Amino acid sequence: MKTNLLLTGVLALGLVACKEKFLDLAPVSSANANTFYRTSSDMLLALNGAYGALQLGGQYGRYFVVSEIPSDDTAPPLSGSITDQDEFDKFYLRTTNPLLAERWSDGYRGIYRCNTVLDRILAVPMDEALKQRMTGEAKFLRALMYFNLVRMFGDVPLVLKEITDTNEGYTYGRAPVADVYAQITKDLSDAEALLPPAYTGVNVGRATSGAAKALLGKVYLTQQQHPAAVAKLKEVVDAENAGLYALLPAYADVFKTANKNGKESVFAVQYRKGNLGEGSGFANLYAPQVSGNAVVAFGGDGNNRPTADLENAYEAGDVRKDLSMATGYTNELGARVDFYYVRKYADPPVVKYDSEDNWPVIRFADVLLMYAEALNETGRPAEALPFLNRIRVRAALAAKASLTQPEMRLALEQERRVELAFEGHRWFDLVRTGRALDVLNGKAGAIGITTKLTANNLVFPVPQSQIDVNPSRIQQNPL
Repeated sequence: MKTNLLLTGVLALGLVACKEKFLDLAPVSSANANTFYRTSSDMLLALNGAYGALQLGGQYGRYFVVSEIPSDDTAPPLSGSITDQDEFDKFYLRTTNPLLAERWSDGYRGIYRCNTVLDRILAVPMDEALKQRMTGEAKFLRALMYFNLVRMFGDVPLVLKEITDTNEGYTYGRAPVADVYAQITKDLSDAEALLPPAYTGVNVGRATSGAAKALLGKVYLTQQQHPAAVAKLKEVVDAENAGLYALLPAYADVFKTANKNGKESVFAVQYRKGNLGEGSGFANLYAPQVSGNAVVAFGGDGNNRPTADLENAYEAGDVRKDLSMATGYTNELGARVDFYYVRKYADPPVVKYDSEDNWPVIRFADVLLMYAEALNETGRPAEALPFLNRIRVRAALAAKASLTQPEMRLALEQERRVELAFEGHRWFDLVRTGRALDVLNGKAGAIGITTKLTANNLVFPVPQSQIDVNPSRIQQNPL
């Protein structure tokens, strides 16, 4: 009915309809909003709620649906209720697909939390250095959330303040992509200046100045602003000399939970198991269906299945292949079962969907490869080569010899694919480099796409619920 559609739109924009719904959007368990944001402790809880939004299904909880399934790397489950994911895999997306709506609403739910922190913290008497740091964290998180939304949907509403009047929400239309990127750039530039280079103790895992620089470098790269990307990413690369970042010696070590937030982690979504509601679900989400406890305790859902095309992309001797994916397992009866599945997230859960695995948003390996890409796009493939080879040598592969600029492009595309597999990069990499249509149309039959993809497929449809609730200001993308 119409009332429910309106409520859906209001919640998606993070508006306040009633106290209970407000509490769902801002992480306040019982206090009224008008009396809660009074102390630094209150603001820390609110900021933690903004970090917590990254765990939502429409953010990184099910990020694979939009970042990997549309690519040539993975496919939906073999059976069960798969239609919603299959639409992303084969590009016949309905505007009413609930996973689209989840992307939009959870993105704006997180942005609402960031805006609340940024607006409310101004009046709170507290240590000024802490206030500045928390402001930087909220700006970083808002930029990250908008970066994901603009890459998924193109033009999106640009909401930069806490909205407490439901009617005001209807005044927001879709801001042009250029305006959204301008705000992302401003937020990250502000965050870089406000954030520390590192943390200790319980604060480890929060956004740092290096994380802001790395994300800003990726934003520049996405906008084809290659000289700016070179300059910004170089700052992160050079931070290795100060001991802030490094490639771990062994690829396997990167994904051990004992090394969480180590030298290779630039920014990750934080999870903690223990039946506290803060554990990650990736081990169970990705393990094979009907596998019992043979692969992981409490069984698997079979999501995000690696493709044979990805398996074939690994070079002989690449240690990353068996660490990242498997082609089968031995069941509890001792029989071999053929099933492609992701192995990269393998921490034993306490209960189902309750593991310790973080989600790696940006790794130092990603930074090195982005830096090489930016160098290459400014006509410096020889300077890019050592960074490509650092990644290859760690994977037990031979270093590449001299490459031309076009050869380097393809080499980096390949290296990013196998180095960062199942970390949410492949689809957006192909779109950023202008290679999505050529690559996916070129292997459509092999990966199950039955329609010829066009530029319209490079962004997802706007959820129909958003158009229904505000048709005068929210229009659909070309389908």
